[in-house]
Amino acid sequence: MQVSVVAFKNKKLPQTQTPFSVLFVCLGNICRSPAAEGVFTYFVKKRGFDSKIRIDSAGTINYHEGNQTDSRMRAASKRCGIEITSISRPIKSSDFVEFDLILAMDKQNRERGYMEAFNRWKFRDPLPEDAHKKVRLICSYCKKHDETEVPDPCYGGPEGFKKVLDMLEDACESLLENILAENKHIQES
Repeated sequence: MQVSVVAFKNKKLPQTQTPFSVLFVCLGNICRSPAAEGVFTYFVKKRGFDSKIRIDSAGTINYHEGNQTDSRMRAASKRCGIEITSISRPIKSSDFVEFDLILAMDKQNRERGYMEAFNRWKFRDPLPEDAHKKVRLICSYCKKHDETEVPDPCYGGPEGFKKVLDMLEDACESLLENILAENKHIQES
């Protein structure tokens, strides 16, 4: 049997784009970061970009690995029409390779969590030299809130969970607009 090779001159083959990927991070990955994942997923699906943007969350510690999101946060988000289904996982070195943007809920998560881990892992694993530049604070995307960090609502009352969700809605809406503006290919096709 003879196989012939056909040249596709002057024809464009479909280009496969890898989804833009966003990771949300807090301490235990049972409250703020899964809420951010849920809120951002809501906005991404609403705009029809769920096949073009990958979303996940993680914790800087592994104490809650395998656990569901805090029941109070799930209830508060459900009242806002947002479903949170993520299961807690700790950060891993491959996050610096797999994700385009890593958003920490507070400065401690950013500095003591991800940046310390990056400095430890960069000697062990092949990580991009500038991977640390992917790590930012989620509140840097807020337009309506002045806070620089998302507070941990676990030690307060129900109003704390609502406040966190309000802040995350503000940040995530702006985050999506920013991603779309900087990555025109997401809106194409």
